[in-house]
Amino acid sequence: MSSKGGGTALSRRNYRLYSDTDKPKSTGIVNEKLLSDYLHHVFPSSKQGPALASLRKSLAFQDLGAHLETLLSEGESTEDSRDQPVEGRLGPQPVVLDHTSGFEGLLFVDDDLLGVIGHSNFSSIRATTCVYKGKWAYEVLISSQGLMQIGWCTLNCRFNQEEGVGDTPDSYAYDGNRVRKWNVTTTNYGKSWAAGDIVSCLIDLDEATITFCLNGQSLGTAFSDIKIGPGVAYFPAISLSFKESVAFNFGSRPLRYPVEGYLPLQDPPTADLTKAHKLLGYIKNVLSTAIDIQEERLLEKDCSLWRLNGEPTVLITLAHIFNHFAPLMCKVYLVEDVLMNFLLGILEGGGSVDEHPLIQQLLDLFWLLMEDYEVNECLKQLMMSLLRAYRFSPIIPDLGFQIHYLRLTTAILRHEKSRKYLLSNVLFDVLRSVVFFYIKTPLRVKEAGLEELIPTTWWPTHFDKEGKDERDPKDESSDERLRRRAYERGCQRLKKRIEVVEELQVQILRLLLNNKDKTTGQASRYIFLNKFRKFLQENASNRGHPTALCPPEYMVCFLHRLITAVRACWDEGSRKSLGSTNSEAAYVPPQIFYNGKVDYFDLQRLGGLLSHLKKTLKDDLASKANIIIDPAEIQATSMDDLDEDEESGAAQRPFGAVAMGGALARPSWLSSPTLGRANRFLSTAAVSLMTPRRPLSQPEKVKIRTLAVEHRTEEDIEGSHGNDGLLLGRPLEESDQPMADKSLLEIIDGIVMMYNLSVHQQLGKMVVVADDVHEYAAALKDTEEKIARCPAGRADIMEELHKSQKVFAEKLNHLSRRLAWINATIYSKEKMLDVYWLLCVCIRTIEHADNTGSLFAFTPELYLNVAMNAYSALKNYFSPSCSMDELPGYEETLTQLAAILSKHFADPRIVGTDIKDSLMQALASYVCYPQSLRAVERIPEEQRVAMMRNLLAPYEQRPWAQTNWILVRLWRGCGFGYRYTRLPHLLKTKPEDANLPSLQKPCPSLLLQRHMAQLLSADKDMAASFLNSVLNQLNWAFSEFIGMIQEIQQAAERPERNFVDTRQLKVCATCFDLSVSLLRVLEMTVTLVPEIFLDWSRPSAELLLRRLAQLLNQVLNRVTAEKNLFDRVVNLRLPGLESVDHYPILVAVTGILVRVLVDGDRQGTCRAASVLLSDPCFQLHSIQHLLGDGGDSCGSAAPPTTNARAVVSSLASSVAPPLPSAPGAVGPLDRKHFSLHAYSDYISQEEKQKVELMLAFLTEESQQAAASTAPTSEDDLCPICYAHSISAIFKPCSHKSCKACINQHLMNNKDCFFCKATITAVDDYCKPTSS
Repeated sequence: MSSKGGGTALSRRNYRLYSDTDKPKSTGIVNEKLLSDYLHHVFPSSKQGPALASLRKSLAFQDLGAHLETLLSEGESTEDSRDQPVEGRLGPQPVVLDHTSGFEGLLFVDDDLLGVIGHSNFSSIRATTCVYKGKWAYEVLISSQGLMQIGWCTLNCRFNQEEGVGDTPDSYAYDGNRVRKWNVTTTNYGKSWAAGDIVSCLIDLDEATITFCLNGQSLGTAFSDIKIGPGVAYFPAISLSFKESVAFNFGSRPLRYPVEGYLPLQDPPTADLTKAHKLLGYIKNVLSTAIDIQEERLLEKDCSLWRLNGEPTVLITLAHIFNHFAPLMCKVYLVEDVLMNFLLGILEGGGSVDEHPLIQQLLDLFWLLMEDYEVNECLKQLMMSLLRAYRFSPIIPDLGFQIHYLRLTTAILRHEKSRKYLLSNVLFDVLRSVVFFYIKTPLRVKEAGLEELIPTTWWPTHFDKEGKDERDPKDESSDERLRRRAYERGCQRLKKRIEVVEELQVQILRLLLNNKDKTTGQASRYIFLNKFRKFLQENASNRGHPTALCPPEYMVCFLHRLITAVRACWDEGSRKSLGSTNSEAAYVPPQIFYNGKVDYFDLQRLGGLLSHLKKTLKDDLASKANIIIDPAEIQATSMDDLDEDEESGAAQRPFGAVAMGGALARPSWLSSPTLGRANRFLSTAAVSLMTPRRPLSQPEKVKIRTLAVEHRTEEDIEGSHGNDGLLLGRPLEESDQPMADKSLLEIIDGIVMMYNLSVHQQLGKMVVVADDVHEYAAALKDTEEKIARCPAGRADIMEELHKSQKVFAEKLNHLSRRLAWINATIYSKEKMLDVYWLLCVCIRTIEHADNTGSLFAFTPELYLNVAMNAYSALKNYFSPSCSMDELPGYEETLTQLAAILSKHFADPRIVGTDIKDSLMQALASYVCYPQSLRAVERIPEEQRVAMMRNLLAPYEQRPWAQTNWILVRLWRGCGFGYRYTRLPHLLKTKPEDANLPSLQKPCPSLLLQRHMAQLLSADKDMAASFLNSVLNQLNWAFSEFIGMIQEIQQAAERPERNFVDTRQLKVCATCFDLSVSLLRVLEMTVTLVPEIFLDWSRPSAELLLRRLAQLLNQVLNRVTAEKNLFDRVVNLRLPGLESVDHYPILVAVTGILVRVLVDGDRQGTCRAASVLLSDPCFQLHSIQHLLGDGGDSCGSAAPPTTNARAVVSSLASSVAPPLPSAPGAVGPLDRKHFSLHAYSDYISQEEKQKVELMLAFLTEESQQAAASTAPTSEDDLCPICYAHSISAIFKPCSHKSCKACINQHLMNNKDCFFCKATITAVDDYCKPTSS
């Protein structure tokens, strides 16, 4: 008899055919007396005591059926009494939700009519049965912790989208989200609930009271003196908001927390329950009894040692039992109450699951003696009960409940035939099997027992100026050190207990990934693979319908267990296969992306749509990968594209959302804890499987055709006899190093997809708890400092401060224990290594795909997204509990990622705008931090130079803001007064504000600056086009900024109360920031390569210098003029415009002027000065303004005259009263001019001296220019700008202008200003001397 459920299955039908003619054969197995003793021992009669054993009738197999019927009918109630309705209850049995007439709003109801999801503002539904007398109970399993009102209502209650259960006179509800009870009015009641809790709703119609319990603990009487009497009956009812979900238990399953004296609304199957327990007792008797044929006696033995050895006596006995037992095991109540508890009892002794082979033997017995449909239903109900029990068990310190249920799940899945049935039909199709890999986070620390496990709490107490923890052991007191170490020990104890659960979860996945169990058909791994792919498809294709998605908190846990299991399987396979790589070097080969073996649904590729790539790159596929796309396939996908474009353009969506059609699809599985996948989402993916139909040799061209995913076989995945399976179409650049099982590659690809779908967002979401700890710790420290400063006579203040201190301390005790749980389950060192491994997989995958040239376009965008997001998570989410520096090979990985970002942010093979923006933002973030910037500097010089060349491309026709920020960040720390981490003007006006915007500490890159200088110096055309585009964008950004502040000032001057749109304020601040950053890039350029402006042998130098001078003068005049608009708007101190002030923009302008007028050689400074002074907008007092009106070095920078002060005062009074200034914004300080002397902390003495030198130099030059300038007649001025003399004549039309105007015009247009003739040449013009 096969221990795996194989062999010939003898059904119950065969056993029923034994008759009298078979008697000698059947009783000849053992002698008749021994058989009779055995059967009497197995089937004892309750009426027959041991004293009468010698007088009892002999029992044989032909009598066993009748004997068993008699035993089972003992104590059974008559049919009449059984069918009589219970007094006090009206309605059908079984009790379900009334989905025909008893609801309001839009809801999704599960197939069993017990699970429900709200899909409108506030939906309500009631049950089909009501009660009017007696004491009744039902339970609600909370699947989401949002806004719901659960309780009772009468038939007269009328609900709508605003009013639900508890909002009408005869309805009563408990709301654990807001911790209140509702009956028209509302008061505080009970405790807050969380997902995974069970609410018991109790109604006592004899005493007219309603009570609620949470996880078995009574919350006290909620309502008394409720309306009772003739005509009044109460229905179970619920109202729930959008996306909230619960599942009801009216008694179809055993109540988890039964309350004495209260009956479930649905009668338990008492008769069947009695039968099932009797039959189970008989089975136990069989398991514990052995027959010694030689000595003709019965032996007692340990049940756990029983084996299905094929003994006919035992088998026939069991067949008679199962004739009655099997039909009962199709009922959920009996499976949960009888079978599950029996199987759990087997494992109660402890030890590993392997030490309890009895469960495997029993499952063999089930498959042998039960009909297939019966064992299928039994296993399905058993897994549903286990999953429900696992999910809704309370958290206790040792996680004993969770471990108990996972051990039984593992034991069941060890049975090969059961595992394959469950995988094929139940785990992903009916159940939310991902729940098995989730460890829920307790919201109520006390009930979870964390106070006993972590008795001492700790939180950071030292903070830097940024509000972050400074963990310097030197500053730590001995008491703090003891507390921290005790807390860390408690965290370690918790982590070890959680690791036990995680290990069991990994064992379950290892069983599902078994690829050696091929004796009974397809191996488990390949069944899992197809189900897993469909699971991903369901979550990737339904991003617009959150009710249908796997919750992200489940996805995080599933991802980590899957990584652990896959890596273990990979390393196990690589040890057996010589020369194959281990999991540390794992990556997804590029051919998987284009050979069609793996379905990517409609996810976006780097090069665009798959159908487009198949058409445009079919020749490259043929030459590089020996793959020929079937022409019929290309035509079919083209038609699909046309259809999609006509319908909804779904193919263009970056995340591949599939159009759902007109009708709302029913959600697949969020509602009920277990059920709800009958109407699953089906994707109409354009990409499907392509597989070769004959063995391949490497040079042979292979035509590929499509095949549905569920039809794939092991050969399609693993390959055989020259067929590469998943690795079909290996490009020449890809090594032929053997890999472990190819099926694991697809699972790794799925893990990357999971991270991209929702794991990264969830990792970011859970950081909030750590942030809360920091906020409360800072608040507590601040309160303690206030207590220390509080005057002794102010007892009232002291009392309030002590109350606040107590509240903060209690909250911190709670949060620190909760944070310990989150750190153990989500942010532990092991989880960090998982994310790091995933980052390395993505980097290696991208590198290998990049080597394929044009075929890189087939790579899904998600690989680049996951590489960037995983790095971000490692940097931002796992610290400070885990340090990135401790990761193995971290420096090298940083350099590899830097190389990818620097190469691909301007890669022409990448067409998606979203992914291009993401790459640019990631590179901008990368150069902000010293460690990652050094990684950029470590990439090969050729790549660095190429990156800088791409950054210096003209700004027109591309998103340039991020490029500009990158250049600015490479410069920060080198510019004039550009070393601050907080905006200096904000620290002056609001020094105590802890929420000021903070910048990263400057970390300039001299190496990349040198590359930039070399490129701009060597390539004159690129330098000219780059600077011209920067000047154009500066002109645009500053003009937009001035226009917006004019609108803001006009709104402020109106007498009525006005509110400026926050979006407008944000855009205004952005334009200002852009102007400052563009000025800093100009400062960087003029510092590194001054000859671009000052070497007039370069063709565009003079023009660029004139344009630069023109823009600088405009900025200075707008910002520094008396009575100016800029001052007024700055003094309004509007929220959202905090960054707008004199300092950032004036210091940037000053840096440029100092560089060209002071730091250069004599010839260059003279040229710069002459150009600056010749600009008609130049005003010397704008330069003097920088030092406080003529360089007043006292630092006060006060206006020199009372007249000027009066002007400023009158301007300030013209500001509309409804827009009040911030505190301190009305005092004398705000009437002062800007002065660099006031910012001595940010501007060095040397820099101030340079400004003074510049002012003196310009003063002298302007005086000389004024003295030497001869008056010019109007006829000799340029007719375009009227600022310079005519100096150029156009050919062939002979019109004239100054050189500055014509040179600037010719950059964008070749037509004459005046006659529109095409200009062929420009000659110098000299006015002829008059005779």
